Amino acid sequence: MDERFAFAHRPEKQSEVLEFVEFLKAKERKDEENDFGDASLATAMRGMEDAERLYSGSDIIEKLE
Repeated sequence: MDERFAFAHRPEKQSEVLEFVEFLKAKERKDEENDFGDASLATAMRGMEDAERLYSGSDIIEKLE
């Protein structure tokens, strides 16, 4: 029997492959959301490099270490 044929007809292997495909799809969606968020933030911050700073380090009351 062809080894590829035997693998394709083993239900436990089929479900393992399906779970992996679902994992990859979810990871791709998450990566796309992160890319969109990064682009969104970059667009929102555009031009602020030259803006007057409202706060400085001396405004910090409590510092975490």
